[in-house]
Amino acid sequence: MALRKMKIRAWSEKNDTASVKAIIFHPMETGLRKDKATGKLIPAHFITELKCDLNGKTVLTCLWGSRVSKNPFIAFRVKNAKKGDTIKLSWVDNEGMSDSGETPARLFLTTKIMLQKNGRISARKLLCSKL
Repeated sequence: MALRKMKIRAWSEKNDTASVKAIIFHPMETGLRKDKATGKLIPAHFITELKCDLNGKTVLTCLWGSRVSKNPFIAFRVKNAKKGDTIKLSWVDNEGMSDSGETPARLFLTTKIMLQKNGRISARKLLCSKL
């Protein structure tokens, strides 16, 4: 059974932007911690580069180091993204391991519930991003 290494969500908004949220499952070891059982240093193992592509064009590149936390979470917005566009995230770490994942941008609908002055409750569907 393969381990899940990344979880990505992308929502298209009205103004041709997409909100992207992702969590990358990675140990992100600094190389400064000691193993409690043996007392030896745990070797450094961290993501060095993260890239985001929108329909094959790179729109974001992050250069990371050992100071990023375990299982890093990233959230950002991408311009000129429409419903159905492919958003791909890929990473490479200092040991040469890599992974990538992609998702289509999708519309996100939510229901807004309001209490009116006359005491009635009304609901309407809104197009919005999930932030």
